[in-house]
Amino acid sequence: MSTVTVTTWSLEQTSPADLVPAQAPEGDVRIVRSEVPSPEFSRFLYASVGGDILWIDRLSWSYARWQEYLDRPGVETWVAYDRGTPAGYVEFDPRDDGVVEIAYFGLLPAFRGRRIGGHLLSYGTARAWDLAERWPGLPPTKRVWLHTCTKDGEHAMANYHRRGFRLFDTKVEEEPDAPAPGPWPGARSSS
Repeated sequence: MSTVTVTTWSLEQTSPADLVPAQAPEGDVRIVRSEVPSPEFSRFLYASVGGDILWIDRLSWSYARWQEYLDRPGVETWVAYDRGTPAGYVEFDPRDDGVVEIAYFGLLPAFRGRRIGGHLLSYGTARAWDLAERWPGLPPTKRVWLHTCTKDGEHAMANYHRRGFRLFDTKVEEEPDAPAPGPWPGARSSS
């Protein structure tokens, strides 16, 4: 099997003052916390957003594994809706030391390039900074971080920089070159 070189960049903010908000897009775009942990909905978001950019690590998760993950204190999913339709999401995975990872962030292919991503990242990052206010027992957030790679959308890195994230690590690895699975077996994105 052939391989492809993948560069992964890790970025961070170390203060809420680092966040540079994006302007809200025009139209009826709303961002809502998914307060009821739902493996079905979380898997839908994961597969639909990541299907064309090789998000595959969670596709084999069982219902029980999704539920266990989503039930952890501080794990949150914030969903952007465009006129009532899910357009993308941001998911937090907090640690006990006040570090919050933006574990997943992205838009469904049909909603990319419409200025929703900057708004969702801004709003989501602000919610990562105030996570402890919603979760008694979690320490105050002292650092928000994420990673992106060469498989992600072409505007991802620029969006992270515009929102005030700074690079702190770079890794280059060889990975198997495989076609993106799409949001379900046999599906392919048209973009």
